[in-house]
Amino acid sequence: MTALLLAASLFTFVEFNCENLFDCVHDSLKNDYEFLPSSPRHWDRHKYWEKVNEVARTVLSCGEEGGQEWNLPDMVALCEVENDSVLHDLVHRSLLRKAGYEYVMTQSDDERGIDVALLYSPFTFRLLTHTAIRIPPEPRQHPTRDLLYAKGLVRSGDTLHVIVVHAPSRASGKAKSNGYRVRVAQAVAHTADSIRAHNDGALILVAGDFNDYQGNDALVLLQRHALTDVSQQAVGRNGAKATYKYRGKWGSLDHVFVSNGLFTLFSACRIHDESFLIEEDERYGGVQPRRTYVGKRYHGGVSDHLPLVAVFRL
Repeated sequence: MTALLLAASLFTFVEFNCENLFDCVHDSLKNDYEFLPSSPRHWDRHKYWEKVNEVARTVLSCGEEGGQEWNLPDMVALCEVENDSVLHDLVHRSLLRKAGYEYVMTQSDDERGIDVALLYSPFTFRLLTHTAIRIPPEPRQHPTRDLLYAKGLVRSGDTLHVIVVHAPSRASGKAKSNGYRVRVAQAVAHTADSIRAHNDGALILVAGDFNDYQGNDALVLLQRHALTDVSQQAVGRNGAKATYKYRGKWGSLDHVFVSNGLFTLFSACRIHDESFLIEEDERYGGVQPRRTYVGKRYHGGVSDHLPLVAVFRL
């Protein structure tokens, strides 16, 4: 009976950058030409639906934890999803269609049209409110993704606050883009501090693709605001040493931070590196994420990132 009660109290949270989950229709307000049938990638509905179902398969496969019976993940934070149409297909028309997920997402000013989203099971999380938090760009900066804030009740009756992040990329260079990511972290810290001003023991979860590694300025700032990176030591079971691999070197751009109140309920965090998500790294050795494209060549994988799976006793 004790084991059953313990299993029933586990809350599984997944963070996943699913890498360019675009539909095949041009949005006249966005630079989405790279993922159209007429593009050099020849992105068509067959490839789109294959990708959607592989993302769904990834989410479902994250429900196994520590040899226990499979359970549907309670909540999934997704980065790099294009729009509501894509989320509708993922939740209602893919392999997830019987899971019963509901979702909220942002509608950012990102020039490519990519956003963040939060899937949740209404049986274990009752959404109370959600909002987008915009980070205004400075002169000569491109707009970045909004933060997604959601608040709801978990099974214990406690309130859980969730912030989903997809920070500005390093494409323009780490030093040039560092200040932008620090401003995103400041917005996260301000939001967390505002929540704790009303309840010092508030349960706060911050997750996403921060485009920064441990020790970088933005992440240090979050830690100074009493947010603990519970994914810092996470590894996979099949060779993954982090969520991302660049030129043979593993490093985690994805992170899960929690407040002190939620840290007391933290159980475990791992990198989800099931066999269909990875492949042999023929150039550098070991394994690497199996991505959808290698350059412009269709490769049929899922993402260049691997998911994080964090478990809490809620």
